[in-house]
Amino acid sequence: MLGTKILEIRQSKYNGELRVVKTWGMGNYIQAGGLTQSGGIVESIWKQTIKHMAYSMKHDVKNVLILGLGGGTVAKLIHKNYPDVKITGVEIDPVMVELGKKYLDLSDVKIVIGNALKYKIGKFDLVIVDTYLGDKYIDIAKSSFKNAKLVIFNRLYYKDKKLEAEKFGEKIKKIFRKVDYFYPEANLMFFCYN
Repeated sequence: MLGTKILEIRQSKYNGELRVVKTWGMGNYIQAGGLTQSGGIVESIWKQTIKHMAYSMKHDVKNVLILGLGGGTVAKLIHKNYPDVKITGVEIDPVMVELGKKYLDLSDVKIVIGNALKYKIGKFDLVIVDTYLGDKYIDIAKSSFKNAKLVIFNRLYYKDKKLEAEKFGEKIKKIFRKVDYFYPEANLMFFCYN
C-alpha cells in the first residue's frame, strides 16, 4: 500500500509477531498475524460502536473494565466521549501494552497485565470484552458479568467467523436479560444488558 511504513516489529509470547504499521490514511496500528488489533480499522469499528452505545445507554458511564485492552484503542475512544471515566484494562500481552503506550497514546488507564479469564469482575457501568489473540477468540462469557450494567462483546463477523459469532450469541442470551446485535464493518458487537 502506498505510504505504508513498518515502524517496529516485535515478538510476543502470546501474539507471535507484532507489527506496528503507519499508513497515510489509517495512521499507526498494531497487527498480529496480519490482523489489525489496535488503531487503524479497529478504531473505526469502535468509533461506530461507542456512538451506538451512547444512543442506547440510559445511565452514566463512570467506571469501565476492558478485558483485552490491546494497544488501548477502545480506552482512548471511551475517554474522548466520557472524559471523567475511570478505566481498568486487562491485557495478557505486555508487549502489546508497551507498543500501545509508544505508538497509540495509551494512557489514563489502570493497566493490569494478566489473564482476563482469571480477572475478578467487580461492579462496572460498562465492560468491554475484546479478547483476541490474532483472529482467535478467547471466550470468557460468564455469569460474573451480572455486576455490570452493560457488557459489549466484540466478535469478528466474516467467512467462518460468522457461524462462531452466531453460536456465541445464542450462548450469551442464556446469561443476560437482553442482548442486542450491532454490526460495524466485519464485526458483530453484542450489547448485553443486566
